[in-house]
Amino acid sequence: MNSLRIKILNRSQAFFLLILKRNPCKMNPLLQHFNTAPFSKIAAKDYKHAIKEAIEIAKKEIDAIVQNTSAPSFENTTEALDFSGEKLQRISSIFFNVNAAETSDEIQKIAKEIAPWLSEFSNDIMLNAPLFERVKTVYEQRKNLELNPEQQMLLEKQYKGFARNGANLNDIDKTSLRKIDAQLSQLSLQFGENVLAETNAFELHLTNSNDLAGLPESVCEAAAQLAKQEGKEGWIFTLDFPSYIPFLTYADNRELRKKMAIAAGKKGFQDNAFNNEENVLQIVNLRHQRAKLLGYKSHSHFVLEERMAETPEKVFSFSNDLLAKAKPAAKKEFNHLAEFAKKLDGIDQLEKWDGAYYSEKLKKELFDLDQELLKPYFQLENVIDGVFKIAKNLYDLVFEEVFDIDTYHPDVKTYSVTDSNNAFVAVFYADFHPRKGKRNGAWMTSYKSQYVKEGINERPHVSIVCNFTKPTDTKPSLLTFNEVTTLFHEFGHALHGMLANTHYTSLSGTSVPWDFVELPSQVLENWCYEKEALALFAKHYKTGELIPMKYVEKIKESASFHEGMQTLRQLSFGLLDMKWHSEDPSKITSVKALENEAFAETQLYPDVPENCMSTSFSHIFQGGYSAGYYSYKWAEVLDADAFEYFLEKGIFNKEVATLFKEHILSKGGTEKPMELYKRFRGQEPKPEALLKRAGLV
Repeated sequence: MNSLRIKILNRSQAFFLLILKRNPCKMNPLLQHFNTAPFSKIAAKDYKHAIKEAIEIAKKEIDAIVQNTSAPSFENTTEALDFSGEKLQRISSIFFNVNAAETSDEIQKIAKEIAPWLSEFSNDIMLNAPLFERVKTVYEQRKNLELNPEQQMLLEKQYKGFARNGANLNDIDKTSLRKIDAQLSQLSLQFGENVLAETNAFELHLTNSNDLAGLPESVCEAAAQLAKQEGKEGWIFTLDFPSYIPFLTYADNRELRKKMAIAAGKKGFQDNAFNNEENVLQIVNLRHQRAKLLGYKSHSHFVLEERMAETPEKVFSFSNDLLAKAKPAAKKEFNHLAEFAKKLDGIDQLEKWDGAYYSEKLKKELFDLDQELLKPYFQLENVIDGVFKIAKNLYDLVFEEVFDIDTYHPDVKTYSVTDSNNAFVAVFYADFHPRKGKRNGAWMTSYKSQYVKEGINERPHVSIVCNFTKPTDTKPSLLTFNEVTTLFHEFGHALHGMLANTHYTSLSGTSVPWDFVELPSQVLENWCYEKEALALFAKHYKTGELIPMKYVEKIKESASFHEGMQTLRQLSFGLLDMKWHSEDPSKITSVKALENEAFAETQLYPDVPENCMSTSFSHIFQGGYSAGYYSYKWAEVLDADAFEYFLEKGIFNKEVATLFKEHILSKGGTEKPMELYKRFRGQEPKPEALLKRAGLV
């Protein structure tokens, strides 16, 4: 009896395995239908198989468009192409978000394998001659099609996408383009992995309590907790921002500050397996070759054609104009800081590891404002609640934490977002604390875009990822004021994604020119400085006492503190980016030498020979900011001008908020940015508002 039962079971298992072999999609959670990402069901190996299958599905969708015997039309070609590859887009977005926020050796290995597949598939589309002919046919008929502005933008963007990615090249050049794109995808991944490895490899392990002098109790407690987790005595400080920034800001021990600063500055610039110098040179050369292949003078000429700035000349003009206004103020501020450091501690030469330390002490002296006094009023949970209240006051959004949505890590919080009519708006994810496997910094991302298909408005799944101080055994997560503004910044991006209300994925949410994308994020930072907004969330974590108004006034007073130096610093990053991408890089042999040349007009501190910024400048060598880092300052002009409108009418004025929502946040990339901005503001942005706010006039 038992023997017979075992045989039946074995036959059943064999049949099941046969079915599974024929149709592996049945067991891969990424290939089954899902709404929110099924993180807990996904094994690392599932990604590779799912992306391979999703590429094949997308290829069939493309083939169906190409093989359509009907004449090319907006519906059967332009729209069909925009809606194709939906499954691939969702699966790959989940994978690459996990690779950024919760990676592992296995995930990184898979990323290297699938990056060329995705690059090749992208090229398969852009270099598909019959597909381009259909797109081109529709594009040439555009004046007779009676399209609305959004449809016109989709058609124009789609046609340009093909033209700008090699559709008009001959077969030999198309092959070269494919090779370049495959190499770039691999190099970008390797660059990011090296930066993460260098970040994780360094730790400052202290066992002498005298070395902690000047450091706030909360920072020391977090360092002790980290040491305990690693089974060590004393305190451990790392290059993760919640550890690194306070150490540079408060540690009295100058030699230890120097050690930390140099460790951070030489990421990717050491004689080891993680050196990024060759990666940088290869990336910029390949980008230049790609641009030349497509008929552009440089990578920056290629990129900027589709940005508000339009040309490198405009970017340089904009940057140099700001530089001329900021440099005198920056030099004055720096000299004042140097005099202060000399008077206080006899420092003869102010170094990079001294800047944050003496700036904090000077700010305290000038404004009687201590960041540590502010932190108890910025408990993370209260700040989250505050930004939600501000979103409700401005845009009628309601955030409710939910616990039935799958996440990739226990730290991740999930929320259902609805409007004043209780209609569903979005899913919102928030991941706030650093850990190994998570890259530094803060960013907004998306797991599902908003679009309208077959009459159904598919709502977005949006996430923000930050690296804020973790709670300790005795204290909750208390944010510095800079961290508060970071949270507001990323939440501004999230609002842009959540309030999207367009028809097409490629035009939805943050799918806008990169020098426009920072407007929603940067404008929201302004609420952090306003009494009316702070009253909603800045409460002492122990007593519930509202932040004293004298602190609010000091926050506002100090808002433009060292703004000249900050502007110079930001401009230096943008000019370095443009230096890499506006010239022929083929003769560059030294990353450090080019960097020194780029920084010549903006340098205040002495150079540190063993440090190099480019080798860990992830924004431009791993992210999407190449030839676009200037956009942070560009968007500041927009955000200062936009917020001035709010100030004129009231920071919670519904009329202004509705205009911003309808013409900026909901419209995505459906029209040219300047047209959308003028519809909101009634005029083009004026730089005077930024100069006034920065104290540069």
